[in-house]
Formats: sequence, structure tokens, C-alpha cells
Amino acid sequence: MVEKVLTIKLKKSLIGSKDYQRQSVRGLGLSKLGQEVSVKDTPENRGMINKAIHLLEVN
Repeated sequence: MVEKVLTIKLKKSLIGSKDYQRQSVRGLGLSKLGQEVSVKDTPENRGMINKAIHLLEVN
């Protein structure tokens, strides 16, 4: 079974964002603007992405 992988990029700054959005972005492994990470496509990761979708770019 092949697991899907999502590539996520932080495209907007966390300055001024709500605390739960910052925690979700950090939980995905992103800390710097322009940084990209690959995460597994799980319901947990999808939920964290949806909390801060306006700050992220998902491929």
C-alpha cells in the first residue's frame, strides 16, 4: 500500500495569527517563511492544514 504525501510550504508569516494556527503550523514542522516539508496524508495532518490554510500552499 502506497501512502500519499503532501508537500506544504509556509507562504505567509505567522505574525498576527492566532495561537492555535501557530501551533498547527509548528506541528506540521514549519517554522520559517518559504520552508517546505513533506507530511503523510492523514486526517490529523489535514485538520492542522485546514486550521491555517490561508498561510500555507499545499501540493
